[in-house]
Order: sequence, then structure tokens, then C-alpha cells
Amino acid sequence: MTPQAPSPAYRRLSVEERRSQLIDAALSLFAHRAPEDVSLDDVAEAAKVSRPLVYRYFPGGKQQLYEAALGSAAEELEQCFDEPREGPRLARLAHALDRYLAFVDQHDTGFSALLQGGSVVETSRTTAIVDGVRRAAAVHIHHHLGITDPGPRLRMTVRMWITAVEAASLIWLDEGKQPPLDELRDWLVEQFVAVLTVTAGRDPQTAALVTALAEDG
Repeated sequence: MTPQAPSPAYRRLSVEERRSQLIDAALSLFAHRAPEDVSLDDVAEAAKVSRPLVYRYFPGGKQQLYEAALGSAAEELEQCFDEPREGPRLARLAHALDRYLAFVDQHDTGFSALLQGGSVVETSRTTAIVDGVRRAAAVHIHHHLGITDPGPRLRMTVRMWITAVEAASLIWLDEGKQPPLDELRDWLVEQFVAVLTVTAGRDPQTAALVTALAEDG
């Protein structure tokens, strides 16, 4: 008689591992439904745990879990723009956009609720988390451009473009994910150059940057 293989030993998850499991379960649900439409029972079922266990790790309930999930998503988005500072600058920006748009694609209909507000669970804390992503993205872009002390016009131009990228991402979802991602990425990079060129007419720092980008190999 062939002996049965031993069952894998049960391993108790650490506090951080369990929190990550619950956050991942919540994010997977928020990817397809607005946070207000997701209950703690839904999260417990997705994570294959009991509802009391969810409360044990998130005693503040759904709001605390939502903020933790939003913070996790924000960290992932910030990392999208953390491109190695080597090679042509616009190519780096394109690579960062590839990761950003992949995040939008993966989280699908939940992108708006997670990062654009409009949810019944939105608070000043969640707004601050989202704004932190925008500010971190701007800092990364300044570094990629080789600008250590951007002036007000250049700072404003970069932040306006980041807002345009967010809006384009939402419209892309509404339009059935058209045009294709690579075309959308290239289009957004071209728009970045266009807005820099407009600002260059009013700002010597931006004008020097536009010249440098044109010469960038």
C-alpha cells in the first residue's frame, strides 16, 4: 500500500502577513466595485477568513481597511515613477507611464474610487494620501528631467500634466480601454513635451529644458 504524502504543515501568518492578505483581498474587490459597495463580509470571504478576524486587524472597520488599501495602492503608484535615472529622459518617462497605466488597467473600474475620490468613504486622510501620490510623482519627474530646483512655472506645468494623465486614465476606462495602452503612453509623452514647449515661451528654465530634451539621445 502506497503511503500518503504528508499534508503540508499549517503556518500561522504574522500580523503583517495577515494585514497584507486582507489588504490584498480588499484591493481585489475594489478593482471591480466601488468601496461603498464592498462589505467586510465580502473582504472576509475573499480572504477566506472570518469577519471577526477582519475586525481584529482593522478595529476601525471598513473605513480603516479602505484607508489601508488606499495607502497600499498609493505606495505602488509612487513606485511606478521611480525609474532608474539612466538613458534618455523621455524614455524613462515612457517606462514610468507603462507601469502607471498597467496599474490602471489592472484595477479597472476601481481606479476612480481608489484614487480619484467621489466615494462615500472619502475623508481628509484619504484625500491627503492621493495628493501625496501626485506630489511624489512630480518629484520623481523633476529628478528624471535633471532639474534640482524647479521654478514655479515648471512645477505648475508638471503638476498640470500629472492631472491630465489621471483624467486621461479615467477617460480611457470609460472608452473601453481605447486607444491601446502603448498608443496612449506615447500620446501622453507627446502631450508632456507640448505643454513644456508652451511654458518655455514664458520661462527660461523650461526653455533650456526643452532644448536639452531635443538634444537627448
